[in-house]
Amino acid sequence: MDLTVDEFIEGLFSDEAHERPSDNISPEDFEFKLPEWFDEKKYKQGQRFYRDYSFMLSLSLMPGLVSVFAIPSILKVLCGSRRSNSRFTAYRRYISTFSHIFTWYTKELKPGSLSWKSLQTVRIRHFRASRAAKMKGQGIVSQRDMALTLFGFIGFVILKPDIFTVTQLEVGDWEAFNHMLGVIAHMIGLEDRYNICRATVQETREVCKQILDRVFTPCLDNVPEYFEHMSRVMIEGLNASLTPLESNSLIYKAKYLANVPGYITTEEERIALQERIKKCLRGRSLDEGVDSSMLIEKSAIDGLMKNTKRILYYHDYDTLESAPTYKSLPFVAKWKLTLLDILREIHALYIGRIFLNFYIKCLLFLAFYFPYIAIWRYGMQYYVDMFKDSPVDDTELIPNSEYNKPQPPEPWYKVLYGIFW
Repeated sequence: MDLTVDEFIEGLFSDEAHERPSDNISPEDFEFKLPEWFDEKKYKQGQRFYRDYSFMLSLSLMPGLVSVFAIPSILKVLCGSRRSNSRFTAYRRYISTFSHIFTWYTKELKPGSLSWKSLQTVRIRHFRASRAAKMKGQGIVSQRDMALTLFGFIGFVILKPDIFTVTQLEVGDWEAFNHMLGVIAHMIGLEDRYNICRATVQETREVCKQILDRVFTPCLDNVPEYFEHMSRVMIEGLNASLTPLESNSLIYKAKYLANVPGYITTEEERIALQERIKKCLRGRSLDEGVDSSMLIEKSAIDGLMKNTKRILYYHDYDTLESAPTYKSLPFVAKWKLTLLDILREIHALYIGRIFLNFYIKCLLFLAFYFPYIAIWRYGMQYYVDMFKDSPVDDTELIPNSEYNKPQPPEPWYKVLYGIFW
């Protein structure tokens, strides 16, 4: 872990990182052990930091997961696995995923513990998924893919803590959280030379900033085919347990956090965007459009869709309400975005943070043990054992263009349901 940030980034974006699988040997042969640099005190402090901010750190996982679907190589493997192509299978897969994550974040990590078994299970699944994808000609689960997935866990919250109102309560909290995620990534097969959780949190931030600018911003600006489908079935599937989730607002939030041009929420961001558009026009008429790709860095990875342009016009952003990306959202999605802002202000208060942490514990308890909406939707198939593989389905994937078509207004009862539930 003694590489400089530039050396690390160069290695991560190399062909070797893209071609190197999550594991080169079968699960029966690899040695499952803690890394040499494991610090139990730091790890437990990272878990305590999660408990102190369990609501916002849990919330940050959702746009992080959505953003990972924008990575073409990762999305290809997920689609090919056929284990999350419908709402039901997505529900089963991602409730299992979240069960693993919260086990890692809250349980003791030692041989034979629940957390230890969970990490072993996930590592074996990555190996099998990679082997199956390779046999189908759909790529592999590569070291780079695992590193980019790790960004979904830590990237947004470590780069933009103020948006999540997460602050260090004790000296070394961010370092400890960074260490905890680095250990988890190592345990599931990510090699140290590709582990984005570096030796110090400052290095991790520098790495995450480059990954955001050179991967997630361009990928979310020009999403791969079936991104909309896989994101929406995941969110709508999880909605059966985590009822506040709504697809349009979460996809918008993910693109906003990734600095995708046109996705704004404040007056300061609106003014800054108009200035950037004006600068790109170089004195030409303000009625001319600017390709969004001119406002961001070129993608450092391959696989993005070609000839897909998104044109931004200066006067479309004269007000926040007139911004096309926001204007096109249904009412419920706008309400959910507003609700997120309200919750952020509540979370900034000590009493508010305590209340919301208690709320997320109750929500997750119901999600894992008594998801009443999932029971109503799926019957006894609602129960998810995180140590068993999710079922396979043959649901046909819907292209992005179908989701991007103008949608009819939602019935009043669905709007009310979305507001109050």
